[in-house]
Amino acid sequence: MSGRRMMFRFLHSSDLHLGKRFGNIADENLRGRLRDARHTVLGRLAARAREHGAGTVLLAGDSFDTETPTPDIRRQALAEMRHHAPLQWVLLPGNHDSLQATQLWSAIRAEAPPNVVIAAEPAPIELAPGVVLLPAPCTTRRPGRDLTEWMDAAPTPEGTLRLGLAHGAVRDFSEEGVGLDVLAPDRAARAGLAYLALGDWHGAVEVDARTRYSGTPEPDRFKHDRPGEALIVSFSAPAAPPEVIPVETASFSWRSLPLHLLSGDDGAGMLANLLPPGAARRQTLARILASGRASLSARTALAAAIAHAAPEFARLELDDSALTTDVEAGDLDLIDRAGALRDAAETLRAESLDEARSAAERAIARAALARLFSLSQQAGI
Repeated sequence: MSGRRMMFRFLHSSDLHLGKRFGNIADENLRGRLRDARHTVLGRLAARAREHGAGTVLLAGDSFDTETPTPDIRRQALAEMRHHAPLQWVLLPGNHDSLQATQLWSAIRAEAPPNVVIAAEPAPIELAPGVVLLPAPCTTRRPGRDLTEWMDAAPTPEGTLRLGLAHGAVRDFSEEGVGLDVLAPDRAARAGLAYLALGDWHGAVEVDARTRYSGTPEPDRFKHDRPGEALIVSFSAPAAPPEVIPVETASFSWRSLPLHLLSGDDGAGMLANLLPPGAARRQTLARILASGRASLSARTALAAAIAHAAPEFARLELDDSALTTDVEAGDLDLIDRAGALRDAAETLRAESLDEARSAAERAIARAALARLFSLSQQAGI
């Protein structure tokens, strides 16, 4: 560890959203696997902390997905934290599990093991000799003010390592798209903080050298397209800048994979080179973002290739809303040369090219034509 004395080291994480239901996912088995991954992330955070010699885990809000998690979810979380003693866990109320949830936080206070610290008041907490935490717990889901303001005037002895812990939006971006509760981006400088650990944004972001969002340790959507991670933060002296090391923590990977096609490209072949290797597929949720142009046959072949590979993945889906279909007379002949099917194909092709129609209507016509083509090939019409 070189020759220097390490003064303090901790793991910064947030947005565990324990108890998330994943109601937008139809596959019941996958929902169960994703819920389990959220619970077991506590063990992975503890493992990363131990591996890097960190004795404290700061959870910057939204440890629970709602203000009313089931008693089982709450007790299982606290039991897991107890299991990893003497590792110290610090829980901050976020916007999903704010202090307005009085029953939740009363139960946590009653059940928390000695190695769990509840940062439910804007008051200094001594984490270790010479190290003080200044928390800004969320009072409600949308407090409507900067809850970190009190840190500026919070007194601490000279030479103290001052750490801040907060949950909310900085610079008008927030996970829910609501920029009402904006935290001052320069709060660390104003309050003399050695580090401000933030939660809310599910992707890791460096606001400045002393202010960071850790991101969620277990992603639950395609939005950020980043691996689940936490941050190991180390200090050698109160005035020294922090050394920050990201560590991966996720069980599942959520990936958006762009696939741009030109007319004549073999989309199915290109897909094979784009997908992750076999060993990683079971734990991967992937979305193929197809764009450009493709013939009806190429589009159908791409969809078939995705359907063939899908069982190997936790989830594999195609977003072809930006893919334009090139339709030629020969393609329509493959549907039918005459009769009702040919008439339907001609109508759909005309609607897909009709500039008088809205983009959404043209897209629906293209999708219907591609579906008709696919069914005709499957049936051997």
